[in-house]
Amino acid sequence: MVQNENLDCNIEINLEDESNFDVNSLSFEMDKKLRFYLAGLIEHGGSDLHIKSGSYYRGRIQGEMLKLSDEVLTYKDGLQLAKEVLKGRFKDLVRDKSVDFNYKLNEKYRFRGNMFFQADGVSAVFRVIPVDIPTMEDLNLPKTIKQLCNLKRGLVLVTGPTGSGKSTTLASIINNINLHQKKHIITIEDPIEFVYKDENSLINQRAIGQDAKDFSTALRAALREDPDVILVGEMRDMETIETAMHAAETGHLVLSTLHTVDAKDTINRIIGMFPGNEQNKIRMSLSAVLQGVLSQRLVKTTDGKRTAAIEILLRNARIASLIEDERDSEITEAIQEGKDIYGMQTFDQALLDLYKENRITKEEALINATNRSDLNMKLDEFNQKINGAEDIEASMIDLKIEA
Repeated sequence: MVQNENLDCNIEINLEDESNFDVNSLSFEMDKKLRFYLAGLIEHGGSDLHIKSGSYYRGRIQGEMLKLSDEVLTYKDGLQLAKEVLKGRFKDLVRDKSVDFNYKLNEKYRFRGNMFFQADGVSAVFRVIPVDIPTMEDLNLPKTIKQLCNLKRGLVLVTGPTGSGKSTTLASIINNINLHQKKHIITIEDPIEFVYKDENSLINQRAIGQDAKDFSTALRAALREDPDVILVGEMRDMETIETAMHAAETGHLVLSTLHTVDAKDTINRIIGMFPGNEQNKIRMSLSAVLQGVLSQRLVKTTDGKRTAAIEILLRNARIASLIEDERDSEITEAIQEGKDIYGMQTFDQALLDLYKENRITKEEALINATNRSDLNMKLDEFNQKINGAEDIEASMIDLKIEA
């Protein structure tokens, strides 16, 4: 029995009883309203629709939470929406208190959804997933990342906070392999986000819960399914990490994500997942199999949109040695010094390049900087060079006029 004081009414609802409903009896009026707000979100370039019982419909647009209407979702309407969206899986929501799902708006747009209970009733978040998979060129990804698509084996990680575009970057990598190579690709996701069509490659996509028990079980099974490339949606636990590293050691290219802020933090997080007596062994393995770490943050561009600033770590002898010898504090410096030769870059180098290309402002670069004072100095040096070049050009024009 749930008691809820929502708006001006007291509600007592038995959720178990609510689970016993006939799908054919649903009017789908709340679903129609949902589709209206999802279409509006897309029209305004938003990334997430937030729905909360007892509050307004909100959207994340260009990174900010904006109110989309003055309409407040009631407790009962929240339950009704959950029934109409989840149908038979409404029982899962009642039992587990949250549930992941996919939602299709039309032929161009799908959504990754999560519905959950909170103090005022049901809430939901819908993340936009375009049906058309973006290319690396569409995303303006650094050209260096393309070489990761040609790896035969090893571990490649895409990291960053929630909502930083990790899944989209991974999708562009998988899409590139699919279009240009003859491979067998297995994806293990929770839930499936981008849906791929077989091009030159064969792609099997497995959803946790629907097609597989959990990440580690599905990953172990994948090793018996003749894969060339394995995408693991997220490395959530020690067993999954260990199995992924084993897969990378045995001749597979493994792609996955972690919620870490940069390459150094990623390495520390992986090693820190294991007991102290195993960490030296894991360091040895990681130094051998880790081929790349792409750590990204979304930054606002001068045209009002967002783009990814990406730190890029690529494996070379120096990086492998630093990982193996527990000299993690030197990794950022190694990345910085490897920019011209290997195509690596730190966050601040990425931000500087975006500024030089006039894609972000100085203020935006400094807000997102790892070392604000150092980046500020480099930005000022660049501006001085530009201003000096303009002064020289202006002087030459004056000389020509006088002549």
